[in-house]
Amino acid sequence: MLHVVLLQFATTVIAGLIAGWLGGVHALVSALLGGLCCVVPNGLFALRLFVNARKPGAVNPMTFFIGEFIKIALTLASLGAVVWLYHDLNWLALIAAFIVALKSYIILLFRH
Repeated sequence: MLHVVLLQFATTVIAGLIAGWLGGVHALVSALLGGLCCVVPNGLFALRLFVNARKPGAVNPMTFFIGEFIKIALTLASLGAVVWLYHDLNWLALIAAFIVALKSYIILLFRH
């Protein structure tokens, strides 16, 4: 789980640097915020699963589904907060970095 979150963070930074190189500072910030809207909820979800896996008898499907619901809600709330609070938003950079971070786990599939 930690590998996926770290990979998502790394791809967010790379996407942010590329967006900054192509579109300037506002694209860089937008891309970093977009990627973090994916990375932070996934990191919290992974941490929650890790902690619950260490407790005896705490592993059940409901824990996973509740955590997934919280992750989706936190993702939507953070995207909404970025759109509402960052007035110089570059939509293309935000969405592109979000998708790159969201799908970066595919890199781990081809690692071997």
